[in-house]
Amino acid sequence: MTPGSFAVILVHLVVAVLVTPLLIGVMRTVRARLEGRVGAGVWQPWRDLRKLLAKEPTRAPGSTPVLTLAPIVLMASSLMLCALIPLVSTVALASVPGDLFVVVSVLLVGTVSLALLGLESGTAFGGMGSSRHMVIAAMVEPTVLLSVYALSVPAGTSDLAAIVQARVADPISLLNPVSLLAIFALVVVVIAETGRLPVDNPSTHLELTMVHEAMILESGGRDLGWLELGSWLRLTALLGLVANLAVPWGVAPDAAPLSLLVGVGAVFAKLVVLGAVLAAAEVFIAKLRLFRVPELLAGSFVLAFLSVSASYLVF
Repeated sequence: MTPGSFAVILVHLVVAVLVTPLLIGVMRTVRARLEGRVGAGVWQPWRDLRKLLAKEPTRAPGSTPVLTLAPIVLMASSLMLCALIPLVSTVALASVPGDLFVVVSVLLVGTVSLALLGLESGTAFGGMGSSRHMVIAAMVEPTVLLSVYALSVPAGTSDLAAIVQARVADPISLLNPVSLLAIFALVVVVIAETGRLPVDNPSTHLELTMVHEAMILESGGRDLGWLELGSWLRLTALLGLVANLAVPWGVAPDAAPLSLLVGVGAVFAKLVVLGAVLAAAEVFIAKLRLFRVPELLAGSFVLAFLSVSASYLVF
């Protein structure tokens, strides 16, 4: 691994860990203000994480190592996702490529670890949340592959960093039908994968509507802290990917300190704006019934398929 690649990985991880709780705090504050509430403030997620990570987890006497390993695997996969996705810079990583198929595989590792955690609890709600989670994942992953593949056709590669560089070099491609269809499909995917409205409600405590919360219901202390931070990092990584594919300007083309500083400022601004827009939109929409969720995800898959078909016609 070259020093430039190592520096880029380090910057990606530091920025992701520092920005993610602030992003969650901004989203919660925006939603609270639009609902007429004051809210806990943008720093509350930091305080929650500090409190959870300082507590010893409580585990049932007959629990298996899954209860211990699942939060660590989710956290590790989320950090790897942030390292592979071109958040701040498009410098290629020599050891592990930021290829589309590698990124989706890492995303799936975290998804499976969450599902196993829900099953490990042995409760009806945990199993219900895991089954719903895997059904959603089964419809989300193909859409991710198709939508990013459509954007990779003009670049001639499935490497995410190269795709972002190609979009910077050809700004006209940002407004063609292929790009718009693929980006819209990706937005729906991010909403579903990260458990946001209308697919899931991150603030619900009604058991029959839970998906993500049902799987982590039996976790507490440090385990819950890793689960929360790992899930938030997935949101940061996927939102950053969508932001840099839709608006690729500001991403550092090299590992120079000034370029990385500009890249950090650009990705921070993009994430805050996109997170605020997403939180504001959640105020005006209701959660879909469970049996209507596949219709939404099938629609996003159709859009991704159309973007792939159109890419061979346009390019």
